[in-house]
Amino acid sequence: MQIRLGWRVNSLGMLRSVVLATASALVLVPQASLAQSSAQSGATSLPSVTVTAPEARRRAAATPQRRAPRSVQTAARSKPQPQRNVGFVETPRGPVNGYVAGRSSSGTKTNTPIMETPQSVSVIGAEQIRDQKPNKLDEVLRYTAGVRAGTFGTDTRNDWWLIRGFKSEDIGLFLDGMQLFYTSYASWKLQTPNMERVEVLRGPSAVLYGGSSPSGIVNVISKMPPAEPIRYVETGVNNFGNAYVSFDMGGPVTVAPENGKLFYRVVGQVQNGPTQVNFTPDNNYFIAPSFTWKPDADTSFTVLASASRQDTRGINFLPYQGTVTNAPFGKIPTSFFVGDPSVDKFTREQEMLGYQFSRNLTDDLTFRQNARFAHVDITYRGYVGNGWDNINTATMGRYNWYAKNTANQANLDNQLEYRFNTGAVRHTMLFGVDLRGYQIDDYQAFGFGVPAINVFNPAYGAAEVPLPSAPFRNFLITQKQAGTYLQDQMKLGNFTLVLSGRNDWVETTQEARDTGAMVGSRDDSRFSGRAGLIYNFDNGIAPYVSYSTSYNPIIGLNAQNQLFLPETGKQAEIGVKVAPKGFDGYFTVSAFDLVRQNVATTLPGSVPVLQNQTGEVTSRGIELEAVANATKELKFIGAFTAYHLFNSRDLDPSLVGKTPTNTPELLVSGWADYTFKDGPLEGFGFGGGVRYIGSSWADAANTLEVPAVVLGDLAVHYEWQNWRTALNVINLTDKMYVASCASATSCFYGDRRRVTASVSYKW
Repeated sequence: MQIRLGWRVNSLGMLRSVVLATASALVLVPQASLAQSSAQSGATSLPSVTVTAPEARRRAAATPQRRAPRSVQTAARSKPQPQRNVGFVETPRGPVNGYVAGRSSSGTKTNTPIMETPQSVSVIGAEQIRDQKPNKLDEVLRYTAGVRAGTFGTDTRNDWWLIRGFKSEDIGLFLDGMQLFYTSYASWKLQTPNMERVEVLRGPSAVLYGGSSPSGIVNVISKMPPAEPIRYVETGVNNFGNAYVSFDMGGPVTVAPENGKLFYRVVGQVQNGPTQVNFTPDNNYFIAPSFTWKPDADTSFTVLASASRQDTRGINFLPYQGTVTNAPFGKIPTSFFVGDPSVDKFTREQEMLGYQFSRNLTDDLTFRQNARFAHVDITYRGYVGNGWDNINTATMGRYNWYAKNTANQANLDNQLEYRFNTGAVRHTMLFGVDLRGYQIDDYQAFGFGVPAINVFNPAYGAAEVPLPSAPFRNFLITQKQAGTYLQDQMKLGNFTLVLSGRNDWVETTQEARDTGAMVGSRDDSRFSGRAGLIYNFDNGIAPYVSYSTSYNPIIGLNAQNQLFLPETGKQAEIGVKVAPKGFDGYFTVSAFDLVRQNVATTLPGSVPVLQNQTGEVTSRGIELEAVANATKELKFIGAFTAYHLFNSRDLDPSLVGKTPTNTPELLVSGWADYTFKDGPLEGFGFGGGVRYIGSSWADAANTLEVPAVVLGDLAVHYEWQNWRTALNVINLTDKMYVASCASATSCFYGDRRRVTASVSYKW
């Protein structure tokens, strides 16, 4: 596979040519298959461990101080130093203390207190993940303000979520600060055992990250090599018979003192077994080795790799009547499989290799470079439900489907952070150059002629229906993106002002895969900006206000097989953050007005699913969030989200003011965990949560309603010496419900009761 590197000289000038050529070079990494081992996105999470914190550095005075000669510094470092960072010291890439994170880098790309970030941000740490035992990434987000997790219910293939009402898992997924974009079916799967923390930044983020969702991002932080040894194994099984074994090993490696310090970590998991839907396994194999080398106190270099494989089958597309409402025979069983086990399959092979480099050039100047190459290969084959063929006989129509998607993505983010003072104002200035290359080989075919299937007496194993010889999509799409950004965090007394700006240059091309002919191309350039102000009162109250714009050059094709236009967005947000003195926790209230333009929406009744870009969608709402380590025994989180999402401009006047499908406008949740620390019950703990998911619509005209649902979750656990046992239950009452509907023929059941028993040992 080759990418044309010829560049036209145009008005963007030589700078555009140079940076985009660099981005294109990143995409040229061969599509070699790395070791293909994989794991389930999260039957468990592993315990937090202390990762080496960065060396504390001196804050520059008003007059910059000269750096001591290297020989003097070396001599100083050889002297006995006073003990620092005693106890837990949080870093943006390290563990969270209980449920409460104090710092994050997602909102600024610098080490910034959450209470000084003028934007809504939530952090889910490894301890919360362990307590709740989510099965995949979208389940991690279930108790987070502003997020509707698991949009399409019990889908073993992918993670799905909405942020502030907008679909965001395709352009809003980040790993260690770098995007994992996907389009078509070339999606990525991240594993919960390897998540140290998951950060949700709400609102436009393009000013730092380039093309991304205007509603926000989910940034997963990988577990890093620890400074102290860790040896951990865990096994478990759920009531459907799906079992797993996971491990986490790491610590320091003995090296000669003159070679610095070396640390390693290996996280892995094997998962295998059935799910609540017949003939739909969830089989995963995953391994993630990493190492960190610190030649001196000013330098750190970490290599992160992972490989995974998943084998499952596609999600059921079911009709509204028979799931949300009764058919003449009642409801379709949640265990019903609409495809054919002799035909259907969904496989994902995924590999990633990257590094994080950091160097303190002076006490006030730090250079960072993060890079990653990622490859994914997906095969999706099956018979897909297409509404009732005869509802009176419970016979459902189907169509024939095949997709083969292979995608490569390369990211390189260079950052230079400079800390200085101008009079009474303290500055943290960040300059960055961000390069990205993406390419997808998109092959899709569909046809009819598949026999209908009876819901209560399905016949499987008949001769496979061949697909049409000509695919309906067979394209090679390439995008090269380069951006440069500048940010200044200015502190004057209790005020913090954040000003950020970025410009992106993007080139997108589309080639016919069979002929090699160029059938479409776009060149785009756009500026994104953000301004935010927060004031921290001494009593822990911090009101803030922010305004930001976004720009997202979409990769993908509309229903006419033309390249999508770029999305744009803008948001105004006001809020208050409260961190009471002497209380380990904080509370946040925020109100926002978010507008998203050139939104891609599904054409009603399209087979297969096709999309066009409607005019504009607006989301206005309010969010409340509480998180606390209330006592040494009690931890809790709570979230309330209410917004009005509507089409504010559309080519069809009848749709203006209507709410898009799949989108509940009210979400409420709360979770608490209590563990006895003393007395005869020491080590015993229990937790539970309640989730309310509001009603949504199954059609663009808002005539078919999907009702609201209340779900309960439960956890019981016991720790003794090095052992931990746990019993986790989701959907405690075994509620049968529909998670959402994209149309009257595309509804999706939510998770039934799932009980997972686990036991772990660390030494």
